[in-house]
Amino acid sequence: MTTTPTPLSLYERRVELVQEVLSAHSELSRKDARGLAVHVLDALDRIPEKVR
Repeated sequence: MTTTPTPLSLYERRVELVQEVLSAHSELSRKDARGLAVHVLDALDRIPEKVR
């Protein structure tokens, strides 16, 4: 029985990317890195487009 991977949303791909960066450059657990990644993306999304 073969399962096909569930496609990730753009948001989930962004969370995973930030999570991987945080994990690679710190001693955070994957769970903690994911929680922090969600907060980082939330903060980045609040910056007006003109400022980014």
